[in-house]
Amino acid sequence: MHNEKLTYTIPEAVEVAARSRTAIYQAFKTGELIGRKHGTRTVILAADLRNWLENLPQLNTQSAA
Repeated sequence: MHNEKLTYTIPEAVEVAARSRTAIYQAFKTGELIGRKHGTRTVILAADLRNWLENLPQLNTQSAA
């Protein structure tokens, strides 16, 4: 059986994504990341967190000439 997490709480998302709590909430505000409510707890689907991270801007490693 595969034990991959399906959802993350905000503190868990901060830890696994290595992003700040502020960055997570800013992404909610702009619609880049979707938070879902389960009672009073906000959760983030693992797939949504992964998608948000994969869509962050790429680092431009080309030097200006």
